[in-house]
Amino acid sequence: MRPPPDLYGRPRADRLFSALAPVVAGYQRLSELSSRRQPDVRPVDRDLTLVVRSVVAEADGVVSLWLTDPTGNLLPRWRPGSHLDVTLPSGTRRQYSLCGDPADPTVYRIAVRLVGSGSAEMHAGTAGSTLTVRGPRNAFPFVDRGPYLFIAGGIGITPILPMVRMCARRGVDWRLVYTGRTRESMPFLDELSALPTTDRVRVVPDDGVPDIAELLADAPSGASLYCCGPTPMIDAVRREWTGPLHFERFSPPPVVGGKPFELQLGAEGPVVPVAADESALEALRRARPGAAYSCRQGFCGTCRVRVIDGEVEHHGGAVADGSMLVCVSRAAGDRLVLDV
Repeated sequence: MRPPPDLYGRPRADRLFSALAPVVAGYQRLSELSSRRQPDVRPVDRDLTLVVRSVVAEADGVVSLWLTDPTGNLLPRWRPGSHLDVTLPSGTRRQYSLCGDPADPTVYRIAVRLVGSGSAEMHAGTAGSTLTVRGPRNAFPFVDRGPYLFIAGGIGITPILPMVRMCARRGVDWRLVYTGRTRESMPFLDELSALPTTDRVRVVPDDGVPDIAELLADAPSGASLYCCGPTPMIDAVRREWTGPLHFERFSPPPVVGGKPFELQLGAEGPVVPVAADESALEALRRARPGAAYSCRQGFCGTCRVRVIDGEVEHHGGAVADGSMLVCVSRAAGDRLVLDV
């Protein structure tokens, strides 16, 4: 049954469609323009082979690597706090924070301090070499709600730098306290000094755990605190700060309140004791030095292993049924039998 005609003799439904036609056409035109302004980028959840465009000395013992797509394509977008999972030439996987500009999709920048064999591989990189990376992923998300206090210790400036740059660009209230052993060991001081609001940056060279009360004294009223650096500094901040706190460690957290248990390596394999203050990963690597791991904080999934028997006390990120992250998870009982 057709609807009754309107005053002009047209069915009301036809009049409605006629009125909506310009709106639909305008929306289609806007979508076309938008698709031209937003070039396609590659999916995030995949491995990317990138070329090292340049290696730059940023401070004593610190270099930055600038990574680009070998075909010139745009890279997956990222937000401050993101990192890349980088597969080193030896096959080891490590995480490095993105410390460039999220507004530039043509290049990724990461910075590496020389503190072990993995970082030595990165320091040996040369322009024109390639690296396989996965990401970007964000385990340290930046919430766009100020005011802010940022505390960075040493190489912990890497995830903080893009956050500070975004704050300066948007004109929000923020402060940065940047600590390190010496000014010569602290990367990106030149970039911080070039910000239009350098009076908000305080550089504190200090060999050891700095005075936390002094660091927190710069906090704007009602600030959220973002902290990245050595574990002792983060632990001290957590004890003193009572407001919103976001932090990222560059080393595994200490095991607190753990109890001893055993790992059996295979259904008929050897039994390895796990002390109350060590991780299952540490115990596993005593018997199997080649056991894979990366972040040691429960989010990358590199150390995941299948559990044949026993109940797991899960920590860290989500895992598939029947497996555990040995870097942070423990036994709920006396023994776990692992498929290793």
